Amino acid sequence: MIDLKILRDNPEIVRASQRGRGESVELVDQVIAADDARRAAIVEFEALRAEQNIFSKSVGAAKGDDKTALLAAGKLLSAKVKAADQRRAEAESACRNLTLLLSNLLDPAAPIGGEEDFVVLENVGTPRDFSKDGFAPKDHVTLGKLLGAIDTERATKVSGARFYYLTGVGALLEFALINFAISSAVKAGFTPMITPVLVKPPAMEGTGFLGQAAENVFNLEKDEFYLVGTSEVPLAAYHMDEILDHEKLPMRYAGYSTCFRREAGTYGKDTRGIIRVHQFDKVEMFSFCKPEDAIEEHQRLLQWEKDFLIAMEIPFRVIDVASGDLGSSAIRKFDCEAWIPTQGTYREVTSTSNCTEFQARRLNIRMKVDGNTKPVATLNGTLVAIPRMIVAILENHQNADGSVNVPKSLQPFLGMSRFELV
Repeated sequence: MIDLKILRDNPEIVRASQRGRGESVELVDQVIAADDARRAAIVEFEALRAEQNIFSKSVGAAKGDDKTALLAAGKLLSAKVKAADQRRAEAESACRNLTLLLSNLLDPAAPIGGEEDFVVLENVGTPRDFSKDGFAPKDHVTLGKLLGAIDTERATKVSGARFYYLTGVGALLEFALINFAISSAVKAGFTPMITPVLVKPPAMEGTGFLGQAAENVFNLEKDEFYLVGTSEVPLAAYHMDEILDHEKLPMRYAGYSTCFRREAGTYGKDTRGIIRVHQFDKVEMFSFCKPEDAIEEHQRLLQWEKDFLIAMEIPFRVIDVASGDLGSSAIRKFDCEAWIPTQGTYREVTSTSNCTEFQARRLNIRMKVDGNTKPVATLNGTLVAIPRMIVAILENHQNADGSVNVPKSLQPFLGMSRFELV
């Protein structure tokens, strides 16, 4: 949720942000009108309540017929106060509901445009030239079968499309990736967390996933739960309705969870293999920090993501995501995209977003400084999303016979240097 004071004082900044995202500019004026109505309703209610307090004192001092008349008038005034309080509550609710529809204010440095208008910030490593090795690369599905690592056919039989089994060395590779990710995060000062995958509506709404992202969220309506698409949700809501000690900031958590996504709007896209699936495991970094430190913290999260990919010995690039492709909470987002040899392109494997105070306002997470409370900033970043990282490792480190070399960083967790054919 954006700061209403910014909206009142600088509405054009908010309009420009909405315009840059390709979202409703008219919504800005609707929120301003709702805020005006809210403030007017509060003034009316408080004036009537003050009148009621003064009136109550006069009733206490009255006697006889005067008191009887005043009591009757008091009932009428009480009804007016009650009605004004109801109008105040309705106006505040209407204003909040409209304000929740506004996305966070764009960072002026974020590229403007749609999905394809990102800016490449950095290329790390050089894609492998398989022709020099004398063979054409196999895709991860073929490699997964040869290694006994991935089974999508039986998963389709059991659960339908976009599901998979990791078997044998595939399962071992997931455990190695998780253990390496958690150990790396702990060394960097993160507190490891295993988070719930079912959350209540306020947690999902507070993190901004019931707006433009709602179509990709699994909702258990009967039980009033949502399945999380990322542990960002339970990590952000962990300190909901709390006041944090500003001297302990930043507070960093590394959350492991299974994630669930509908993949709505992707019919016919990435149907082969495990690049785009309904269920996957992930280790997510999350930081609560002082707002003035958020930009530097964002760069730190990005560096930890880069360090992870470098340890996997995979070529990748870093992109500055364009405004129209940002989630509603993020003012700026950087993606790390790994090179996928059989597709001849880079594909997103991690991302990190600066959400400033947007989520904290919605979740009522504050810090106390010099006797005053104000919202903290929140940031998130994927350390490893398992399926796509497995795809990148298998395809980039394969040998001509279909065996796959294990990155040196993972060998201590696996006790092997190569995945052999089964």
